[in-house]
Amino acid sequence: MLTEEMKSIIATYPLGFVASVNRDGTPNLSPKGTFVALNDKQLVFGHIRSPGTMGNIAERPVIEINFLDVLSRKAVRVRGRAFMFRSSVPQFADLFAALSGWKGYTEIMKAVVRVDVDTASLILSPAYDLGHTEAQLREQYKAKFTSL
Repeated sequence: MLTEEMKSIIATYPLGFVASVNRDGTPNLSPKGTFVALNDKQLVFGHIRSPGTMGNIAERPVIEINFLDVLSRKAVRVRGRAFMFRSSVPQFADLFAALSGWKGYTEIMKAVVRVDVDTASLILSPAYDLGHTEAQLREQYKAKFTSL
């Protein structure tokens, strides 16, 4: 499931790219910026402006999410099932409370989405295969992004 390293990446880079499946079978990819790891097996994010994604998961709850640490060139891939909870259901309060760090955004959330993780994997850049260390990559990409 979600390792401590994976949870750390998600906490530092909470923008997850959520892939869901449209009714016609085509992919739908949408960034969501309010992710929080609840535990080793669950994530939560706020539904702010995602009618397509919410419609898709209501009918086909299987999703994939990717998180990217742009400096260390590592990613987390999560596959699982997503469930939307509106304020009228008992589960909402605890899930919404987990998003309390997103002040300003919580006020405009229409619902919360819990993701029950089926699989999670850490993906490393091929740069590691070439012998680069995480420290080297962080230094290189900090310099690159600072120069922009």
